[in-house]
Amino acid sequence: MAKDASQDDNEAQAKMRKEVNRRLREMQIEQEKKATVKRLMTPEAYERLMNVRVANYELYAQLLDLLIAMARGNRVTGTITEPQLRDLLSRLTFKPESRIEFKHK
Repeated sequence: MAKDASQDDNEAQAKMRKEVNRRLREMQIEQEKKATVKRLMTPEAYERLMNVRVANYELYAQLLDLLIAMARGNRVTGTITEPQLRDLLSRLTFKPESRIEFKHK
């Protein structure tokens, strides 16, 4: 009986270690991405990016991945300004306006 309890404790500790290691890796990757993007942007654009992060994390992650892909593909010339970042944001969040039509009899 005691062996079963200690084995369960060991398994729980192993799961906890794996989860902690996974989260640490995710945090390291996030920090590397942020450092890369920060080098590409003006301070104002980076501040806006961090505001997006607070407001909508999914959009932030999408934008961060896009910026890194652009940098890797050498599609970034110079630094990214706030208006350029706003343009990218508007492209990511663009939804065509829906139209409602009423047919009268």
